[in-house]
Amino acid sequence: MRALINKWIGNWPGIGARQMGGAEDLGVVLPRVLRRPMRFLTALVDGRIVVPRHMGAVAALSLFAATGLYGVFAGGHFKALMEVTTSSAGFAVERVDVAGNQETSPIDVVEQLGLDGGTSVITMDVDSARDAILSLPWVADAKVRKVYPDVVDVKLSERRAFAIWQHGRELSLIEQNGSVIAPFENHRFSTLPLFVGLGADTHAAEFDRLLAGWPDLKHRIKASIRVADRRWDVRLENGITVNLPEKNAGAALAKLSKIQSEQALLDRDIQTVDLRLDDRITVGLTERALERRNTAIEERTRMLKKRGRNS
Repeated sequence: MRALINKWIGNWPGIGARQMGGAEDLGVVLPRVLRRPMRFLTALVDGRIVVPRHMGAVAALSLFAATGLYGVFAGGHFKALMEVTTSSAGFAVERVDVAGNQETSPIDVVEQLGLDGGTSVITMDVDSARDAILSLPWVADAKVRKVYPDVVDVKLSERRAFAIWQHGRELSLIEQNGSVIAPFENHRFSTLPLFVGLGADTHAAEFDRLLAGWPDLKHRIKASIRVADRRWDVRLENGITVNLPEKNAGAALAKLSKIQSEQALLDRDIQTVDLRLDDRITVGLTERALERRNTAIEERTRMLKKRGRNS
């Protein structure tokens, strides 16, 4: 080694071939980063450093291990490796605690978490788990927490059904702001108010607040129907339809409430009550009531004619 170094140094102009005991013996100044490796290499060649037995095998195994780890990282398998390792060590998810749910099934929550029996609490991503749970129809907010060694704790805040919205042939449960929650399938919600038509979902809460001023009328309403997304008709439980104006619907309801209290108009055999004009109320009779009215008019006409002949 020294001969090679002396030969190499000897080829440099102005540098004599000197014996080398270390890097400091060189005729050139090595960079600082190379001085220690050069001293180690020289000592190794001179036999001043003894290599322990089996060092080669250890080095080879270390190389293979490093290569394997690099492959795991490069192939994106590190998380899977960690999951298998930590699950085997006792950190596999064994229980999921769900709280705050009334409409959401715990089974649906577990399915959204994607647990497969080998999922590790350590490698589980709580943010991704929360996003998956938020996709459930009734869930408004969710908190996911790891409880080591093997429990996942989930706390839900659910959306609140305000009304039923009929659009076409479909019935949906909606929130107060008009957002659709889920299809109407549970008859437990059948007591909620029914709103029908385009725009009824987004205007439902506003109209419901208006009706609250006339509870004697509100409890008789079977459905509130949005007409051309401009005004409302209300269908009563006895089949009567009340047409409300586009503007000043509150004044029209006040007028209707007064007439009802004085004349019990809504308890008669009528079909429609039109309140769209400020100066009049138009009442539409049912076919049966119309027949009775026509019969009464004909009878009265015959009586008047009979009196005229007898006078």
